Amino acid sequence: MKNLLITGYRAHELGIFSQKHKGIAYIQKAILSRLLPLVEEGLEWVITPGQYGVDLWACEAVLALKEQYPRLQLAIITAFANQEENWKEERKEYYEELILRADYFGSVSNQPYTGIWQFRARDELLFRKTDGILLVYDEDAGEGSSKFIKEQALRKSAADGYIYLSISAEDIQSIANEEAYEAADDYA
Repeated sequence: MKNLLITGYRAHELGIFSQKHKGIAYIQKAILSRLLPLVEEGLEWVITPGQYGVDLWACEAVLALKEQYPRLQLAIITAFANQEENWKEERKEYYEELILRADYFGSVSNQPYTGIWQFRARDELLFRKTDGILLVYDEDAGEGSSKFIKEQALRKSAADGYIYLSISAEDIQSIANEEAYEAADDYA
């Protein structure tokens, strides 16, 4: 696999309303644990839609990996121009910093939001430009925006062998439990 799409829940769908939420670190560690073997096997590009939540946390994970694997590239491809326009200032600054550090940034539509067609066009492009997807999605956690991406990925997988990888709530909880166990050992 050369090009991987990473996406998943928006922050509000996970009940995360602050960049200081401790769950973000566990999500990033889960992403890193899935990415590392792919990078070692030749992954070249990670592409994300750049929405606030899993997409941007994945960008941070990729940027951390780039320190060890400088050949790894990061692309952020949004559905429309200025998607961050109505975000809080703190989120805008965070997003703009990630854009500056990405190897590629672009929007499918150079217009501001005009309709759902922009999301459909973005998704079509992202699936066409990638060999697989790493989706942070949990069947039991509620549907959210990730449900539609999962359905598209599974259809593409059945049609032409597109690779579908996922990270579930159990995967993330396992990392949190492991860290709590290690922390308890440090105090014992």
